[in-house]
Amino acid sequence: MDWSKYEHLAFEYPSDGVLVIRINRPERKNAMNKQLHTEFTQVWHDVANDTDCRAVIVTGQGEAFSAGGDFDMVEDTIGNYQTVKRLFQEAADVVYNITNCPKPVISAINGVAVGAGLAVALMADISLMAENARLTDGHVKIGVAAGDHAAIIWPLLCGLAKARYYLLTCEFIDGREAERIGLVSKAVPAEDLLPTALKIAERLASGSADAISATKRTLNHWVRQAGPIFESSLAMEMLGFFSPDAREGLDAMLEKRRPAFPSSQPIVASHG
Repeated sequence: MDWSKYEHLAFEYPSDGVLVIRINRPERKNAMNKQLHTEFTQVWHDVANDTDCRAVIVTGQGEAFSAGGDFDMVEDTIGNYQTVKRLFQEAADVVYNITNCPKPVISAINGVAVGAGLAVALMADISLMAENARLTDGHVKIGVAAGDHAAIIWPLLCGLAKARYYLLTCEFIDGREAERIGLVSKAVPAEDLLPTALKIAERLASGSADAISATKRTLNHWVRQAGPIFESSLAMEMLGFFSPDAREGLDAMLEKRRPAFPSSQPIVASHG
């Protein structure tokens, strides 16, 4: 398989049948830009066709897994119909293409995971997280609905009560808490993260490819049946990028201040 077409993903085969994909923008904490977002829609088709791969590990290069959407990408999205239209399709493709990939996908969440990067981390079939790593969905914090992956997978993983709490408050969750509530499969000390992921991947790679693929396919019908909820959440997120709240949310982040969302301001009655 020729992986040279990918600009922000790096690939290696550490053992027989195991492919490691590294998100490779460490200078930006592996934040998603337009190119990387597109690459994450395409790579799962190539993984499916890679005869040297029977199990996949995805992790981040450097100290982060992925620090969400790059501010430049968010800026280009606000009020831009063509960009929103493209992102709607790509965000759906990231979720569905991981779900439909016949190979088992393991995420090794080595550091902060937010937004679009978190979608990759939590849509994996097995999610491993460093105990000191932290994650949050973060969409509401910038004034748009929690889209990407949240509505389709969080309630299945950790239950509706916890999903509501964390998606509405955008509180960060560390690895220990993420494992406790069932949001990730397992939390381990940071130094054990990749060795543990590799051990699991090697076990899967040496097993029955047909049986593992069939089991993944059937289990993921739980995810597929939530498709209408997911696509509704995506539409609500994308609609939000045309709102003044999204503009204020991004400006507040760039200026490192508390946002004053227009939709939360009191309506002054007119007397005239």
